[in-house]
Amino acid sequence: MTTIREGSLDAPIRHAIDWQNPRFYDEDALNAELERVFDICHGCRRCVSLCQAFPTLFDLVDESATLEVDGVDKADYVKVVNHCYLCDLCYMTKCPYVPPHEWNVDFPHLMLRAKAVQYKHHKVRARDKLLSSTDLVGTLAGIPVVAGMVNKTLSSRMGRAVTESVLQVDRTARLPHYHSSTLRKRYPHLIGRQAQGEPAGPTTGKVAIFATCYGNYNEPGINEDLVAVLEHNGIPVTLLRKERCCGMPKLELGDLQAVDEARRTNIPMLKALVDDGWDIVGMVPSCVLMFKQELPLMYPDDDDVQAVKGRVYDPFEYLMLRHKHGKLSTAFSQSLGKVVYQASCHQRVQNIGQKTREVLALVPETTVEIIERCSGHDGTYAVKKEFHAAAMKIVRPVAHRVKQAQADYFGSDCPMAGAHIAHALQQDGQQRHPITLLRLAYGL
Repeated sequence: MTTIREGSLDAPIRHAIDWQNPRFYDEDALNAELERVFDICHGCRRCVSLCQAFPTLFDLVDESATLEVDGVDKADYVKVVNHCYLCDLCYMTKCPYVPPHEWNVDFPHLMLRAKAVQYKHHKVRARDKLLSSTDLVGTLAGIPVVAGMVNKTLSSRMGRAVTESVLQVDRTARLPHYHSSTLRKRYPHLIGRQAQGEPAGPTTGKVAIFATCYGNYNEPGINEDLVAVLEHNGIPVTLLRKERCCGMPKLELGDLQAVDEARRTNIPMLKALVDDGWDIVGMVPSCVLMFKQELPLMYPDDDDVQAVKGRVYDPFEYLMLRHKHGKLSTAFSQSLGKVVYQASCHQRVQNIGQKTREVLALVPETTVEIIERCSGHDGTYAVKKEFHAAAMKIVRPVAHRVKQAQADYFGSDCPMAGAHIAHALQQDGQQRHPITLLRLAYGL
C-alpha cells in the first residue's frame, strides 16, 4: 500500500510555462485542471487570508449543492481567476503541495493559463487592455500639455466620476500622476554610456538601470535616488538605449503575445549590456521578477533570456552584495529613526532574503520593522471598480501595522504598494521608498 506524503519538505521548484503548446489553450483540459487544483485547495484552505481568490473559491464551494468543487458551475471558475493577480505568495509561502510534491500544484501559473485562455477567446475588457498598455498610456500622458490635463482630470471629482463611468476605474482609488519630464529625459547623458566598474563578488560594479514604465513616467524621482546612491558608491550608471514595458501587466492580463513582443525589444538590449559587463537593476520588484522568473520559465531554452536572468538584481540585493565584499559606503550623515516598510510580494518571491532591511539597518540609530503581507495593489487590480473594495480590505491589516508602529518613515519596496498603503492611511504622498531613505541617510 502506498501513501501520499502530506506536504513537502523539499524546496519548491517551478516548471516551464508551456504557453506555446496548443493544449495550453484547450478549455476542457483547463477546466479539468482547475477542478483538480480547486479540490486540493478546498481540502486545505491554508491560503484563505492571502487574497480574495481563495475566499471566492471557498464561498462557491460552500454555497454549492454538493458542498464540494464538483458542485460549482465551471462558468463560475472565472470569478476565482479574476481575483488572482499573480502575487505568487500562495506558491512561495503557504502551499504544501507545490512541485516537487506529486500533486504538482502551481496555483498562480494555473491562473495565468486561465487568463491566457480568456484573452485568446476575447473575454477581456477594453479597459483592461488599455490599463495594461503602460508604454502607450505613459507616452501619451507624458506629452507636456497632455500631462497637465491628465493630472488635473484625475485630481478632480468630475474627472474621476467620468473616468469611473467610462472606464470603470473606481473614483476613490489612488491614481498616479504623470510626468512630462520623464527619467530618460532627465538623464539623456546616461543613455548608452560607457564606463568601467570595480567588481565585487558576483557584481561587476557598473549598473544599467531598467527604468520601468512607472519609474520613467510616474515616479522618476525614485530612479533619481537610485542613481545618486549608486554613484555615491562609485558605481557608474547607464540607461538602456531603448526600453519597453517588462511585460508584467500584459502577463497578468493573459496577453502572452504582447509579453513576447516586449521580450523581443528588451532582451536583446539587456543581453548586449550584459555582454559589455553591465549588471541590470530595476526599481520595481515586478519588473525584476519578470526577468528573473517569468520570462525564463516562458523561454527555458532561450540562452539570451537565461543570461539576462543571471545578471538582474533588486537594488537592495545588489547593494548588500557590494557590502559583503567591502564595497558599500557606510559613512551615513544622519539616522532614519524608526522605519516600517512593506516587503512587496514580487520582491519576497525572488528568494533573496530581507535585503532592504539589512541595508537600512546599517544606518546608525535606525530600527527597521518589516511587514510581510500583501498590499493588495497589483498595478491595476486596486483601481478597478469591481475589485477596489477587495484591494482596500487586503491592505487594511498592513495599514493598521504601519499606524501602530508610529514610525518616522513608512513605505514599500514597490512604489505602487507604498502609495496604496498611504492612501489607505489617508496620508497620500507621505510614503517614502527605501531607496529614498537611503539617499537621505547619505545626505545626498
